[in-house]
Amino acid sequence: MDALTSIATLRTVRRFTHRPLDADALRAILDAGRRAGSSKNLQRWDFVVVRDRALLDGLGAVGPWAGHIRGAAAAVALVTPDPRAPDAPLSIVFDLGRAAENMVLAAWALGIGSCPATVYEHDLARRLLGYPGTHHCEYVLSFGYPADPADLVRPNRAGGRRPLDEIVHDGSWGRREG
Repeated sequence: MDALTSIATLRTVRRFTHRPLDADALRAILDAGRRAGSSKNLQRWDFVVVRDRALLDGLGAVGPWAGHIRGAAAAVALVTPDPRAPDAPLSIVFDLGRAAENMVLAAWALGIGSCPATVYEHDLARRLLGYPGTHHCEYVLSFGYPADPADLVRPNRAGGRRPLDEIVHDGSWGRREG
């Protein structure tokens, strides 16, 4: 699947089969994250891969909307230096988003669904994943083969995105594209 098709057809998947991820597919997903661009090429991220069912169950409690992690074949916790530290650049979070989107799009191109979860219970995440106190985990991505294969070809929902001509300003705020 080419990049534009992957972007246009991407759907969030929250229900997965019990089938483990193919090892080569998981490696490709992680490598896609590693290859994301980052400010000054600092690559201020680490990826904690979780496949253990007990850990996946625990991660399902890191936030009120993180339950999908419990059913995933794998999860990837996105760990960075603490972006709230006084000297932390804003680019940490932007770079992490680029890495996350690369992983999600790579997974989709391989027929693997995913869903992001925001971490609200930071102490729980640290206890489960064991990353150092200097670091922070704000997001966890769940991955798995969709429980409903139709998820891979489900059409866009009507009204799901604002029209391009409503959000693009040409040269200045008051001028619209086209």
